Amino acid sequence: MNGNMGIYINSKLKFFLFFIGFIYFFIFFILPETGNASRVDELQEKINENNAQIAQIQKEIDELQQELDKTGKDANTFKKQIGQLETTVKKIKADIQLTGRKIVAAGFVIEELNFGIRTKEKKIYDSKKTLAEIIRNMNEAESKSLVEILLAHASLSEFFNDIEQMKDFQNNINANLQQLKELKKDFEKQHEEKETEKKELENLQSRMDDQKTLFEAQKGQKNVLLRETKNKESLYKKQLADQIEKQGALEEEIRALEEQIRIEIDPSSLPVAGSGVLMWPVESRVITQYFGNTPFATQNPQVYGGKGHNGIDIRASVGTLVKASRTGTVVDTGNTDNNCRGVSYGKWVLIKHDNNLSTLYAHLSLIKVSPGQSVETGQIIGYSGNTGFATGPHLHFTVFASSAVEIGSLKSRICGTTMKLPIAPYNAYLNPLSYL
Repeated sequence: MNGNMGIYINSKLKFFLFFIGFIYFFIFFILPETGNASRVDELQEKINENNAQIAQIQKEIDELQQELDKTGKDANTFKKQIGQLETTVKKIKADIQLTGRKIVAAGFVIEELNFGIRTKEKKIYDSKKTLAEIIRNMNEAESKSLVEILLAHASLSEFFNDIEQMKDFQNNINANLQQLKELKKDFEKQHEEKETEKKELENLQSRMDDQKTLFEAQKGQKNVLLRETKNKESLYKKQLADQIEKQGALEEEIRALEEQIRIEIDPSSLPVAGSGVLMWPVESRVITQYFGNTPFATQNPQVYGGKGHNGIDIRASVGTLVKASRTGTVVDTGNTDNNCRGVSYGKWVLIKHDNNLSTLYAHLSLIKVSPGQSVETGQIIGYSGNTGFATGPHLHFTVFASSAVEIGSLKSRICGTTMKLPIAPYNAYLNPLSYL
């Protein structure tokens, strides 16, 4: 009677362990997938719809950009200038719509990650709970003496058969424990991805605010132009000629100030020329004016004081992201339009790098950094524009030897004001293409 009871108890224990194992596999591998499939499909459908809208808006932006590229850097007629402003306003409006769709997309990604995180949390909890119960019952079984276990079996062959089955089951448990570890690793990775997406969402929301600011600024610029020229080509031509004359006179004042600076630059202190020393500050690599005595500089010597172009001009429509060319510190920022509209750099940023080079980004429409701020390579520092002396939207990019550039105060006779801007001797200006 006692032997039969032992066999009965042992059989119940085996049945219980295998039943628990079945429940474990069902909860761990099957239940979450079938229960959540419909929600995953619904979310994926929304993502696909949003991606289609993004593609459509991007197509519109590309067409508007092509239109802006056709007009070139120079808008030398009233009609071209107004057309360029109107196209720019349309493009920025489309940029805002695109950013809005990207914000929605980021929201979907975060929702998808949250969904995956919750699913994995449930799997981890259920599997841990089930494994704990299995291990507890196995420990109870293992607490019996060898004699008790032998007596509980009808024969030795049945006893050894059960031992083999228990070993197989323990091996499966060990394998699933390893899967549990991998699941936890995936869980932590999804958490990191979620934080990255949240940061991207914040960046997109900030970018949309910037784009709205640019949109209003461009509409205002068009209204100012219409008001000042009274919609007449002749008045626009006169305004442009006056602007060129004032720019030439201001450049003479700047050169006179810079010629007072005498600094010897040790060539060995500068990095060896080569591609990749500095990163391109905008996505475009179309240069509309090169460094030095370019055709424009030669034809208009008064514009650059006869010294040639002190940087390169890169094609970039209003609102294009401008990024730091290398890790460094923002020396200063400024806006010459506050003191004398339509001349010099307009809105500018000067960054000192760790390799004895400094870079200047000018004609910006919006500045996103502050003096003293540390920046990383590729960090957004502003948006391109056409502030200062710019006959069309572009980014003016200058490279200096850091030891010779300083922020100066120019008391301008032609403008009747004092303005802040980077000042350097002629030998401190370096060709950017030597380092890009």
